[in-house]
Amino acid sequence: MTNVSEPFISVVIPTYGREAVLCSTVKNVLEQTYPAFEVIIVDQTQRHEPATTEFLNSVTTHTQVTLYTVDWASLPAARNYAVERSHGDIILFLDDDVELPPGFLAAHAQNYQTRPDIGAVAGRVFDRMKLAETKSAKRIETLPPEAMDPGIAWYHIDLVHTVKPQQVLTARGCNMSFRRDVFAHHDLRFDERFQGSAVREESDFCLRFRRTGLKIWYDPEANLIHLGEETGGCHDISTRSLKYQLTFYHNHFLMALKNLTPWQLLRLSGRLFDCHVLGNPPCNKSGSPIKIVSRFGFYTLGFLQACWTLITTFTSKGRRFSLPSQAMPAAMTKPETVAN
Repeated sequence: MTNVSEPFISVVIPTYGREAVLCSTVKNVLEQTYPAFEVIIVDQTQRHEPATTEFLNSVTTHTQVTLYTVDWASLPAARNYAVERSHGDIILFLDDDVELPPGFLAAHAQNYQTRPDIGAVAGRVFDRMKLAETKSAKRIETLPPEAMDPGIAWYHIDLVHTVKPQQVLTARGCNMSFRRDVFAHHDLRFDERFQGSAVREESDFCLRFRRTGLKIWYDPEANLIHLGEETGGCHDISTRSLKYQLTFYHNHFLMALKNLTPWQLLRLSGRLFDCHVLGNPPCNKSGSPIKIVSRFGFYTLGFLQACWTLITTFTSKGRRFSLPSQAMPAAMTKPETVAN
């Protein structure tokens, strides 16, 4: 029987175009010794390699695993789809290319058990390609006050080198969890209008999360390694493609127009221009006049497209792909047994 003292966790894994690394991620989750969890996979891949199909067919015989296959591709929509079919007291979102240490689920859960004012946990993320750099980098004890300012926080939040638990403004989408009440009682959902790589969709959600009055708590013990695969996942379009460049700015401005005051919007626009258009640190992009002009074009088009998105989808409540349930129960029946 499930230990009633342990909150039940729904582990949500949206996936798109991933093969062996998806299988490895799912296996890694199932190896966790936490006694009360389920795994919900939302598969947006239209055709898998035979080995992946065989693995998914086999793993779904496990009572802990549920696989949903959908005919659209949208990261925020996949999150919503899973939330409305989950059973957990805690809903934990992972990417489909991560490695978890022992005790990962327990690290997320213990925050909710000890702090009723915590409504979300932001975990620490080690990027595989930067592991050596992370080990030698300066450790951050406390994030600067700017990291809680929505206008400029995105250039001051560091959830890699920060080693002390503390309140934060946002989480990284590959390692974040929320109380069920955030979705059931406050009716929050991820905005499916975020396009392409869906950059800033989790930031948008976390900014709207503030109306709950709960805290987002950063816990470095709830850490994982993000493998950062170059294909699949959010990389359904090349980062060098024109579409990626346009959606990058569209998503930043969509987040800003929805959530920021005019002064905060102006500050974010300025930092976005300085870093991503002019290429100044920490972006460190080419200062070639041709590339600056090109980036400025995408910057301008992205802003206009974000305005158009808000105008033309004003009544959509951010739902484009997933079908919203009429109501989400505050609590759902949990499985009586949880095998590991």
